[in-house]
Amino acid sequence: MREHYLLLTPGPLSTTPSVKAVMLKDWCTWDDTYKHIVQLIRSKLLHLGRASETHYTSVLMQGSGTFGIEATIGTVIPQAGKLLILANGVYGKRIEEISRVLGISYRTLEFAPNQMVDVEQVNAVMEQDTAITHVAFVHCETTTGILNPLEKLVHTIKRHGKIAIVDAMSSFGGLAIEVEKWGIDYLISSSNKCIQGVPGFSFILSKKDELAKCKDNARSLSLDLYDQWQVMDQEEGKWRFTSPTHVVRAFYQALLELEAEGGVERRYVRYLENQQTLVRLMESAGFKTYLPEALQSPIITTFMYPDLEHFTFESMYLFLKEQGYVIYPGKLSDAQVFRIGSIGDVHVEDMVSLCAAILSYVTNNGE
Repeated sequence: MREHYLLLTPGPLSTTPSVKAVMLKDWCTWDDTYKHIVQLIRSKLLHLGRASETHYTSVLMQGSGTFGIEATIGTVIPQAGKLLILANGVYGKRIEEISRVLGISYRTLEFAPNQMVDVEQVNAVMEQDTAITHVAFVHCETTTGILNPLEKLVHTIKRHGKIAIVDAMSSFGGLAIEVEKWGIDYLISSSNKCIQGVPGFSFILSKKDELAKCKDNARSLSLDLYDQWQVMDQEEGKWRFTSPTHVVRAFYQALLELEAEGGVERRYVRYLENQQTLVRLMESAGFKTYLPEALQSPIITTFMYPDLEHFTFESMYLFLKEQGYVIYPGKLSDAQVFRIGSIGDVHVEDMVSLCAAILSYVTNNGE
């Protein structure tokens, strides 16, 4: 087995040697140089989201993407608020679980995993249920790889005067998002996705005037988004509690490499070429995609199990791992599927060699 393998997942994902290398140096959370890096990251994130520093802020939060989601949901919805959750996969349902645990009033509008969130149905629910104050949904639902209609959904939410919360965990940095132009109130992502850093913190792009209303709302001490924002602003890059310094430095390096690649637009092209190459070669090897092309994101692709007598996902997973590739199991209860990511430090030639390994597995009928 290879010492290092290529992660073909929606995160954590394979990073460049230079991102790994900068983690060899230790940092002090109180040091001005380190805090300056934090401030640069916050500014660069707003630039990536096409949001002005006049109207928006970015806040970094310890923990995985789910920590960022919980910090946002638990802070920005007041006691008298009601959240509408739009779900067509497990990550939309996770927002529901967070709301239930935190005691937040919510309503879920659920769609099939192979169905985009329907804007007209969302509109109808908001017209009928005037108690709704906030709406949350996942942009790229990596349960299947489906891409929900972000701009249209936010437009509908704002037309009703509601607060839009977007889980852009697996899309921010890989797909162009006009945070300010579209009126997104809160956008959440994490360090180990399309920006190609390593796991350790999440980040939230927020409208300043909305976040300013959230003092004393938080249902958690450590996941208080408002207080985290206040400390980061007032102490110029200081985190309230110990920050993942090595991860932060690696993320800054990853941001520089994203810029050097040509920004989000060029990274999107690479991801799309990866995904299209993957699908073409997988189909030629006899695999079928779960989603139609029109619903598919370039982030991760779900494939149906092949009709092979001795096929098991576990045997193919181990076979591929021995060849240096790690793929993802499925998350659907009504279909036998597996998933392959196309993001990270991954290129077309990697997809070609991966598919050659899969074809070898298929040719030998899983034996």
